Amino acid sequence: MDFQDFLQYVPKLIASNLPAMDAHLKMAPLERVVSLKNNSVDNKNPRTAAVLMLCYPKNGKTHLVLIVRNSYQGVHSAQIAFPGGKFEQEDVDFAATAIRETHEEVGIHPNQIEVVKSFTQVYIPPSNFMVYPFLGICREEISFIPDPLEVAGIIELPITTFLSDTIVIETELKTSYANSIKVPAFEIENHIVWGATAMMLSELKEVFKTTFVS
Repeated sequence: MDFQDFLQYVPKLIASNLPAMDAHLKMAPLERVVSLKNNSVDNKNPRTAAVLMLCYPKNGKTHLVLIVRNSYQGVHSAQIAFPGGKFEQEDVDFAATAIRETHEEVGIHPNQIEVVKSFTQVYIPPSNFMVYPFLGICREEISFIPDPLEVAGIIELPITTFLSDTIVIETELKTSYANSIKVPAFEIENHIVWGATAMMLSELKEVFKTTFVS
């Protein structure tokens, strides 16, 4: 999709309704479905974080950025994610968290980022985080400067590829809580994107599809 065409849809994106759990459930691991339906998060006292689902032009076409996290001793080692991280006391709100962390992780200056819409929060049981996603745009091409301590790679996903159903798969994984589990996922540039990031992507994809055809 041409980026100038994408910008024409931004007002409709802002006004769009969120499918929330209906979209999340499509890409949620089976054991996560029960907790989602039971809303069993209230007593967990989760930590909070925010991520940025950032759209921007590359060669005139609309792209979405994802990062490959570094390998480390933790439940999210080497996973595919959106830029983002933990809420800090200096942050005025969760959107500020998403912008700050995006700057720190991939080098995009806050002045380049326009946050246009908040999306439905996602709870991550293994790390006990409630994550708040935001849709943002950069109106100019980006030169990413990944932080080598946190980011092993950058994935620049064309929106046209993202909107294709061919990237949706079911796969078997070894996770922090199971030696073998089947999960719905997105297959993007030979990377498997599953769990919370896939659930956020699912909601974003539903909103995009509804907006672009209306």
